[in-house]
Amino acid sequence: MQRFSETTYRVSGGHDIHIKETGSGQPLVFIHGSGPGASGLSNFRHNVDAFVAAGYRVILPDLIGYGASSKPEDIDYTLALFTDTLHEALERHGLTRAALLGNSLGGGVALRMALDAPAFIERLILMAPGCVASFETYAAMPGISRMRSNFGGPDFDIDEQRRLIRNLVHPDFASRIPDDLAAERFAVARTQPKDVLTRMRTPDLGPHLGEIDKPILVLWGLDDEFCPEAHSRLFLERCVNARTISFARTGHWVQLERANEFNAYSLAFLAECH
Repeated sequence: MQRFSETTYRVSGGHDIHIKETGSGQPLVFIHGSGPGASGLSNFRHNVDAFVAAGYRVILPDLIGYGASSKPEDIDYTLALFTDTLHEALERHGLTRAALLGNSLGGGVALRMALDAPAFIERLILMAPGCVASFETYAAMPGISRMRSNFGGPDFDIDEQRRLIRNLVHPDFASRIPDDLAAERFAVARTQPKDVLTRMRTPDLGPHLGEIDKPILVLWGLDDEFCPEAHSRLFLERCVNARTISFARTGHWVQLERANEFNAYSLAFLAECH
């Protein structure tokens, strides 16, 4: 397991954004998804070593509301808030250009950054990216309904955290969720306000996908019950330089459920630009 340096940056609005880093070489920013207990490292712990071994500088930020970053209450958690605070922290971290790798909400953040700051983006790797359909479309997905929980209340416990994680993966993988992953996310979840989920506001960036000319690799589980795999067609139809890979018997977490394949496909895609 890698050793990480850790830095926290105070950004606009007085928020702190925490960043872990390991490895050296071309920078690759991993942007995690949403959900109780989410953080950069917990989303990508099973991928980091492969990318470092391949010669990449792996950067793992915690989005606002998650991990060790600020978790303000009584605000709307908009896509602009996630994206702007992250972009500012990455620039403070010394980055002027990087490849972005985003999962779920993190995919939406990566897309928003590619639209707002195209010069910052080298290429995109997206796993089941959100924010390419209406908020109502996602709210109607069966996985979302199963995420209703006592999160944020005094009765929230490690067993409930495990249940929430199992919802993210295909039933074939559910029994293989590592105990340390559940414990790591539970520790974060206990520090999060309910607002980070109940007041999340995300736009539909689908109509703007054609404005992104960067190379894009999209990976999706066929059995994803949070972000429908059918949305992968949007990238093929609207983007000028996109390819997609879908995995059978795989849920929302391709990077964990299909870690070896995810690592191999992503590294091959990244190698094309060097």
